[in-house]
Amino acid sequence: MTLTELRYIAALARERHFGHAADKCYVSQPTLSVALKKFEQRYGVILFERSSAEVRLTPIGEQVAAQAERVLEEAAKLAEITAQGQDPLSGPLRLGVIYTIAPYLLPRLITALHTRAPRMPLYLQENFTVRLAEQLRRGDLDAIIVALPFSEPGVVSSAVYDEPFCVVLPAGHPLCEQSEVSPDQIDAENLLVLDNGNCFRDQVVQACPRLSVAHGMERAREGSSLETVRHMVASGAGISVVPLTAANSWPQNGPLLDYRRFTKPAPSRRVVIAWRASFPRPQAIDVLRAAIVASPPDGVCVVR
Repeated sequence: MTLTELRYIAALARERHFGHAADKCYVSQPTLSVALKKFEQRYGVILFERSSAEVRLTPIGEQVAAQAERVLEEAAKLAEITAQGQDPLSGPLRLGVIYTIAPYLLPRLITALHTRAPRMPLYLQENFTVRLAEQLRRGDLDAIIVALPFSEPGVVSSAVYDEPFCVVLPAGHPLCEQSEVSPDQIDAENLLVLDNGNCFRDQVVQACPRLSVAHGMERAREGSSLETVRHMVASGAGISVVPLTAANSWPQNGPLLDYRRFTKPAPSRRVVIAWRASFPRPQAIDVLRAAIVASPPDGVCVVR
């Protein structure tokens, strides 16, 4: 068996869809399908139950897919080890960033990093924390930028900055008459939050006492992204709690949108860089962190 076959098995086990798995492996669907069928015939096993509606792992398929993931992780470590003798700042750095950080950090980071490491381009991936953690463990990513709490076996992290939250309001909202807003004033009525699965949603719930009680989020409305939430607030659909870097990037004090800071101590989140403890290019992580610290997003407090 080959690493390519194991990648196909692992991808189909994760995606449960031949087309999606083929896309992840950068091959055509027939190529992936034929390769897996040959694998099954060669070893006399059936790994996947195929139907027009779904793809399901057989019991032996579950075991093979799990072992394939482990083998691929170890193979990725071998690739990293062989890179130790090379220039750690030469060659791509595969970086994952969560959705609520990427648009507000990356424009500054790219310029600052290019100055320090011009031969280290970034291969970027935006996703949820849980997905980025999976890709980091598999070796698909070299480092990720996420918000605490975050903990993974074999993964270390370094704090970069603390970011306050703020309240985004439609123009003319009663809270606009205040210079600051207390977290106790935020309840679910007319509150716009991100969809389930987004860690920032959970951080907002923890920061605002009225949202943490039983059924405290029942009347909240959901948006798929901070930009979507922004437009919903501007339309008058409600208010929202967002990271200050997002609010600072939007037009403020205009005819439709305004924002207010929280009373101190303001709710906030700590942003960190995380990477595998075995990653052989620690100098690349150091340069990445230095670039962020040298040119952080507006409104954050850098962790020195």
